[in-house]
Amino acid sequence: MNSWRAHVLRALGVGAIGLGVVGCVSGVSSAERERPVEPAPGLRSRVVAVALKNVGAPYARGGTSPAGFDCSGLVMYVYARAGRALPHNAVKQYELGSPVARDDLEPGDIVFFDHLRHSGIYIGGGKFVHASKPGDVVKISNIREEWFRRRWVGARRLH
Repeated sequence: MNSWRAHVLRALGVGAIGLGVVGCVSGVSSAERERPVEPAPGLRSRVVAVALKNVGAPYARGGTSPAGFDCSGLVMYVYARAGRALPHNAVKQYELGSPVARDDLEPGDIVFFDHLRHSGIYIGGGKFVHASKPGDVVKISNIREEWFRRRWVGARRLH
């Protein structure tokens, strides 16, 4: 198993405990929890790998590097490292690509919340990577958590 796929599986709680993120699976079927997330081809697989590498980086308002990220800065940085330039603004990022329904998300899709004031990168299994708020770090959360579920705006897929 290649290292980034193993990292994704650990992060999703499949197999080993990895990254300390194995709880919070409410609203996820047992089949979905047990099914490993297969890597997406091309750009999307690179996006997921880079996003996961930055879990634990500190939050910094306006931040666009591993020294500190805000939400859209993380999305911009991750996509840039995967070969795609994006603006540093969630509203502008939401104008790109094509819309994706919540039930049709694939790893690498950009997810948006809270009137386009928050964004992250979907990694599969109902989980996404995001830079949440001052005093926190880049982390993995579940889109089915109450806060995210209630503030869902939409998702975009870049090709």
